[in-house]
Amino acid sequence: MRIGLVYDLKEAVLSGAYLPEDALEEYDSPETIEAIATALQAEGHSVVKLGSGREFITNIIHNNVDFVFNISEGRGNYRSREAQVPSILEMLGIPYSGSDPQCLAICLDKPLTKILVASAGIRTPKWQVITNVSQLNQIIWDDFPFPAFIKPAYEGSSKGIRLGSRTETAAQTCQIAAELLERYQQPVMIEEFIAGDEITVGVLGNSPATILGIMRVLPKKKSDYFIYSLEVKREWVQLVEYECPAELGKDILQEITNSSLKMFETLGCRDFARIDFKLSPEGLPYFLEINPLAGLNPTSSDLLLMAYKLGWTYQALISAILNAALQRYPQCVRG
Repeated sequence: MRIGLVYDLKEAVLSGAYLPEDALEEYDSPETIEAIATALQAEGHSVVKLGSGREFITNIIHNNVDFVFNISEGRGNYRSREAQVPSILEMLGIPYSGSDPQCLAICLDKPLTKILVASAGIRTPKWQVITNVSQLNQIIWDDFPFPAFIKPAYEGSSKGIRLGSRTETAAQTCQIAAELLERYQQPVMIEEFIAGDEITVGVLGNSPATILGIMRVLPKKKSDYFIYSLEVKREWVQLVEYECPAELGKDILQEITNSSLKMFETLGCRDFARIDFKLSPEGLPYFLEINPLAGLNPTSSDLLLMAYKLGWTYQALISAILNAALQRYPQCVRG
């Protein structure tokens, strides 16, 4: 089969002094693109690198591909940016891997996702959404549980999530929130901070989806609380250990499993996703966010680190994602 590969390379996306330092954090490296292409070729497919942005639009029109393997994050800071490529593919009638435009647009909007998840009966930290600085002066902070955690509303890959994102007071919260509003040019979410363990869950497949694994992120240096921030993710080898399978109680693991599969279905995810939770000191899992376009870097992405610890190879995981997608398109003939 002739498979098109769609991606956004860091080097292909314009940066500038007016953008935050982590503006390109979600975009991929050549290492990831080559790893995916190699895995697909090892399954007997030919791979056409379609690029991104305007280059992708030109290439998808002029190249005859049977299927597209999509890892494109999209351009800009729009809450719908991850839906850009799938929308074009659907308009052209081209089959592709991963979730559809509606799911991707919803899940990148963290506050909207939390509303839907909470309505499905899944526990999530309390939150407020701020769209401008003047709103900060109107909040009645007496009812908000501190400490709080501040982050951009429409980002992934821990963009805007730093060691200083945790706040203890209303004044500190207003200061950090105002800075993020200016830096990221989008709404900011102020969320109740859950002080316990960081948990991430991999989900694969469709109808029914299954749990790939449940992984606990453990800091190598103990402290009063842990933030799985951008600084930590960039230096993960030195700063954290990954425990997979997570050594947690049976009831906790079952609740995380049930919640993850319920969210995957409720939000309309397809083929694969990664879901993040925090455990409270009492052992209660709180949903943080879901990534239906999880990173696939072969050396640093959480989904791959989880898979390796469970005995998977890189090629096996990429093949599992591809095969899950192909089951939705019986007209695609492998060969």
